[in-house]
Amino acid sequence: MKTVFNQFTFLTLFTFCGAFSFKSHAQQPKIDQQIRSIFQDSKGVYWFGTNNSGVYRYDKKNLTQFSISNGLADNQVLSIQEDQNGHLWFGSGSFTVSCYDGQEVKVMAKRSMKIKDMKTKKDSTIAGLWFFAGGGVLNYSSEKMTYLSFQKDPKKGQSTSPFSLSRFGVYSILQDQKGNSWFGTQTEGVCKYDGVSFTWFKEKGLAGPAVLALYEDSKGHIWFGNNGTGLFCYDGTQLLQFSNEPKLKRIYSITEDNSGTIWIGTVDAGVWTYNGKQFQQYTIQDGLPSNAVNTIYKDSAGQLWFGTDKNGLYRFDGAKFYRFDFQ
Repeated sequence: MKTVFNQFTFLTLFTFCGAFSFKSHAQQPKIDQQIRSIFQDSKGVYWFGTNNSGVYRYDKKNLTQFSISNGLADNQVLSIQEDQNGHLWFGSGSFTVSCYDGQEVKVMAKRSMKIKDMKTKKDSTIAGLWFFAGGGVLNYSSEKMTYLSFQKDPKKGQSTSPFSLSRFGVYSILQDQKGNSWFGTQTEGVCKYDGVSFTWFKEKGLAGPAVLALYEDSKGHIWFGNNGTGLFCYDGTQLLQFSNEPKLKRIYSITEDNSGTIWIGTVDAGVWTYNGKQFQQYTIQDGLPSNAVNTIYKDSAGQLWFGTDKNGLYRFDGAKFYRFDFQ
């Protein structure tokens, strides 16, 4: 479903229209209202990662919660991805990794585990799944978890721990259409890895604040959002900074709708759209349920979902926001 937006008349359509509810089910868990990640798997099932209560699976009939009591490594779930076998993987801010194979949840990386350093190979392919780590990234491929560190301990000549946060700690990951991997770090900007070499983007204020959002649009442009100096775009040649909007500084999420409009979620200034020419801001005064939007996700039908910091889930139908309630 494609939705075309008129940026000049959109404000009149942007109204909150109550709760979008589904039929209740016995013993259905109550979802945490702090939504940190959203994902739709290959079977069409939705997964919602939260800040304190693990991850929830929703198959449009039943809501199922997975937490540390079910084997999850951490109740904070910041990233969700699916492997080629249909297994779901969950990453946290404590740099732990868990995997659900359809039957049980297994911890794949945590502080008590010894994880070997990755030995980079001089080829142009990058295999496996990437996960946040304290001084670089974790990689799972060939049934092994390894650690790619961006910093070596100057005294010992060894990699810093994947579970101890450093200025190279990774909080956002993107694999682009060309096969490159991009990593947003704590204070060192963005790292591009092509399987052979590393390219760092630190200029124009990109380094310093944590880079929490990475996104590739339909044109192949790479968007960066950090928690302090705002929005950037790399068009393959140059890095552009959008500094003309002083309130658009603390960015947590970026996505693109089916019309090509870029959507930006911030932690304190609501949601912004960019149509290639101008920005438009939407806040609670315009019907947005919260000015703190942790994540924006486009599902397989092109519908936009918004995970807020304290107000749960909302869906956007092209004209209105609907609260997504499990009752």
